[in-house]
Amino acid sequence: METIIVYLDDAAHAQQQLAPMAVAGAPAAHWVLVACAPRMTRHVSKFVTHSARQNWRAKWADKLFRQVVPHLAARGDAVTAVLANGPLPELTRQLAARHGAARVLDARRPRFGQDLQPVTPEQPTATQERWSVPGAVLGMGAVLLLAAE
Repeated sequence: METIIVYLDDAAHAQQQLAPMAVAGAPAAHWVLVACAPRMTRHVSKFVTHSARQNWRAKWADKLFRQVVPHLAARGDAVTAVLANGPLPELTRQLAARHGAARVLDARRPRFGQDLQPVTPEQPTATQERWSVPGAVLGMGAVLLLAAE
């Protein structure tokens, strides 16, 4: 039985990512679903206790798992649910040690203006500048500025 570790934060996006892998003719798999709860803002975390924050994360993860697990379990696959705490590469190492050789799938929804934390040490990180401007656009702006004078 193949083990697949899936990092997810949005049920609809994850189901789209998992649909090609969870087809009826595929061999049985053991899915390890890892819920990556969204971060609370700095302002909210000032007024919420640590236990209340953990309770919110657990309820959020339960809601996410209730939407995703039935689709995978309907095929007869084994499903294990995990809530991510701490750095994701370390969690990936722990899960791989516990479950043996596994494929890792990052099914988190990309957010505009946010860089997602890598899930494995080998995963490349975005090194491109966030506000980089192509040279042609910069040159055209300079030409227009000179023409206006």
